[in-house]
Parts: sequence; C-alpha cells; structure tokens
Amino acid sequence: MQVVIFTLSNEQFAVETARVQGINDMMEITKVPNAPSYIKGLINLRGNVISLLDINLILNLQKIDTTQNNIIILHMEEELVGIVVDKVDEVLEIDEDIIERVEDEQMELYVKGVINFKDRIVTLIDIDKLLAN
Repeated sequence: MQVVIFTLSNEQFAVETARVQGINDMMEITKVPNAPSYIKGLINLRGNVISLLDINLILNLQKIDTTQNNIIILHMEEELVGIVVDKVDEVLEIDEDIIERVEDEQMELYVKGVINFKDRIVTLIDIDKLLAN
C-alpha cells in the first residue's frame, strides 16, 4: 500500500495514494459566503473549480499558527476535493501488516489505523468516511 504522509498541527497523518489526484502548492482561495466553517473556499485548478476543506476542523485538531503550504487534491466519487495541510512530508510504500487498529470508538469513524514507525506514529485516515461525515 502506498500512502502520502502529511503534517497538520504538528501531527502526522496519511491517506492512501489511490485517492490522491495531485499535490499542489498553496494558491489563491475564493471565499464562499455563508459556507460551513470547514469549507475554506474554492480554487481554480487548470480550469476545474474544486472545493477546499479545512481538515483541521473536520478532525477537531487545535489550530496551531503554522503556515499551510500544500493542498492535496483527492478524487472522491464523482468530484475532486482539496484538503489544506501544513506540508506534505513524503510518499511511502508500506506493508499493510504494520497498520495497527485503533480502539477509540470516536476515532474509528474515520481512522483506518496507526502506522507505527520506529521514530514516529502516523495516523492513517479513511478519507471516504471522514468526508462523508
């Protein structure tokens, strides 16, 4: 399994590359009046208008004053959706055997498990479940 590892509020998360359409640097965001707070706005990517989500709010992470430098474009069902992250760290091939299940019922709704590397722990997000909620 291949994953994209990214940083949000000093924590590392991962999504499967099968869902990732592309990774872009931050670009101009058009605000949407009266949109829910987790919608940062819209971006125009090569003629495609894409909704941009603030994944910090969806994951209930405390916002740390860091610059959000990257946008991960995800292919969700019939449309493309962007999530804003502090930075994309790396793309890795991992063995599915190293993914540990999560016992927290609240987190089980959107977390596939945790990847326990020797020097760090990365939370593997089930992006379909997360964005469906």
